[in-house]
Amino acid sequence: MENKKPTQKPDKSAGKMPKFNFSWLYGTIIVVILGYYLFNNNIPSKEVPFTTFKEFVKRGMIAKVNVYNSKNEVEAQLINYNQISKDTSALHKAFGANYKTFAGNPKVLKDSLIKKDNQVLKSVFGDKYESYSKDRTISVSVPTEEVSRFMTSAEDRYGYKGGVEYQETRNYVDIFLFSVLPFVLLIGFFIFMNRRMSGMGGGSGGGGGIFNVGKSKAQLFDKGDTTNKITFKDVAGLAEAKQEIEEIVAFLKNPSKYTELGGKIPKGALLVGPPGTGKTLLAKAVAGEADVPFFSMSGSDFVEMFVGVGASRVRDLFRQAKEKAPCIIFIDEIDAVGRARGKNPNMGSNDERENTLNQLLTEMDGFGSNSGVIILAATNRADILDKALLRAGRFDRQIHVDLPDVHERKQIFNVHLRPIKINDTVDVNFLARQTPGFSGADIANVCNEAALIAARKNKSFVEKQDFLDAVDRIVGGLEKKTKITTNAEKKSIAYHEAGHATISWMTEHANPLVKVTIVPRGEALGAAWYLPEERQLTNREHMLDEMCSTLGGRAAEEVFLHQMSTGAINDLERVTKRAYAMVAYFGMSPELANMSYYDSTGNSDYGFTKPYSEKTAELIDSEAKNIVAVEYERAKKILNENASKHNELAELLIEKEVIFAEDLERIFGKRPWTSRNDELMAQNGNDEELDEQLIEPEVSPVSTTKENAE
Repeated sequence: MENKKPTQKPDKSAGKMPKFNFSWLYGTIIVVILGYYLFNNNIPSKEVPFTTFKEFVKRGMIAKVNVYNSKNEVEAQLINYNQISKDTSALHKAFGANYKTFAGNPKVLKDSLIKKDNQVLKSVFGDKYESYSKDRTISVSVPTEEVSRFMTSAEDRYGYKGGVEYQETRNYVDIFLFSVLPFVLLIGFFIFMNRRMSGMGGGSGGGGGIFNVGKSKAQLFDKGDTTNKITFKDVAGLAEAKQEIEEIVAFLKNPSKYTELGGKIPKGALLVGPPGTGKTLLAKAVAGEADVPFFSMSGSDFVEMFVGVGASRVRDLFRQAKEKAPCIIFIDEIDAVGRARGKNPNMGSNDERENTLNQLLTEMDGFGSNSGVIILAATNRADILDKALLRAGRFDRQIHVDLPDVHERKQIFNVHLRPIKINDTVDVNFLARQTPGFSGADIANVCNEAALIAARKNKSFVEKQDFLDAVDRIVGGLEKKTKITTNAEKKSIAYHEAGHATISWMTEHANPLVKVTIVPRGEALGAAWYLPEERQLTNREHMLDEMCSTLGGRAAEEVFLHQMSTGAINDLERVTKRAYAMVAYFGMSPELANMSYYDSTGNSDYGFTKPYSEKTAELIDSEAKNIVAVEYERAKKILNENASKHNELAELLIEKEVIFAEDLERIFGKRPWTSRNDELMAQNGNDEELDEQLIEPEVSPVSTTKENAE
């Protein structure tokens, strides 16, 4: 039996011809047109009066005449004297009876003819006669009837023997260029712009084009579409948000479960949270899980330079959605069109964006029916959205997608570490603790940056140190070991950073120290890395300890170096803002106890620009200054009490440039207070069991094909 090899599918890309660039065609057309206009007149002719033309005919200087009836124009070609050496009648007219004296000498005759020809050309065309010597054409504007009568009599009276041609002039090139080409170019430009707008349109809702500019540009993911393969199993660390979103998907799959009890599915859900937390990823998971059409577009897709286009696209989007109901509409970055109305002084009340928002409000909950159409939207600026957009009946639910905590960060790390080759030194629990405040996008960036750092060092695996370097690179910036510093500057930076480290180690509620470095990074000459406690509540003692630790750098400069430098500007800025927040926002000042002048809504319904008097403003300033002054004196006291240990730490920092928490523990002893993270771990028991519970939350039964990812 003959073995047959499997038929190899032809490579379509191999034989594909490169796409023709129409720019070359357009350029060629332009060059041809310009060339015609520039060089069409390279056949020179000189216009002369009719009397001069008649004189030329009498003297036998005309060889050929073309009469154009439709133009009332005559073109005549002067005789070429170099070609009449054998025409005795022409020689007689040119030289008279004297031609016989040199007719028998060819050389003399030739020279005489050349001289005669040049004289005639110069007399007709002037000093630039050489450019006319080839075609030697003159033109006369005169009625054709008068020319006909004269040429008829010229044969008898003057012995004219040249040709006379009468014709209807038809310069088809001129007709095309001046009559047809402008319309062709206009139509071509119209088609070109239409195609350009079609290409910019994208999406399935309206393919763009000048006539389709008001069509929706939403991208449609229909049933069975395999282009979007993200499911809820690909979303890690968002258990509560996933549960609410999964309920919407479950309703679309099994609506009777909810309607039998008289319930109604929410008409819309708004995903709110900081950038990078996974709002758009949740929407992609809905598109991958829901067995219904899914329309996806950005809020800026409604905005266009033409008046009324935004509202038209909103109408077209909901028209398509109603035709495919039940379905889901997802609008990313809805704040592009959902800002509060009447608060844009630059645009006024007739803003195109506000018209778009009005149409969106009407379509979401107006007289028309939108049964079966669910709206999802995402934004990280919910505070600026219009109140009418957030009311029940439009967005019934606001799903907050917050920054992940330590356990959720561990789940996200597990997802992004799958494609990365790591060794046993990488501890996911440690990485999760080292990245407080990181979003899912930040964690993905850390993993990618660590892989790049390891590849730069020609390693076979990504190690723990690579991840630490990646975190430092993202938080602090690029390390600048080549930046030149003097010994005095280096000492000042070391004592400054040692001051931060000392006070953070000796105060109970300050964030635990991770490492200190005097190697410049980004714009900073030195830096101290701490492990924030991620508290749910912050009391007055916490804030005061952190302010004292922040002032430790400036205090160390004054206590040990007897100087003050500009390096503490960032510390002073943070401390000042925190002191004013304690007084004016949190009501933590004895003189202004339980008073808060913070407007969390941002609406300013009563138009207050400053909801307190000038006397109160002076009191706020005084209280904030007192808080900073007290904590600064406290910082100097702690440094004086631990002067020898601080100096030892500073000298060690000058020597090694980078020190870690182990070095502080060796110098100051073990920190007597337990960190919040350690306390939570002790209360929750086995860390691995807790992670397993969080990884597999109880959710609605939906189809899942992949493991958890952010």
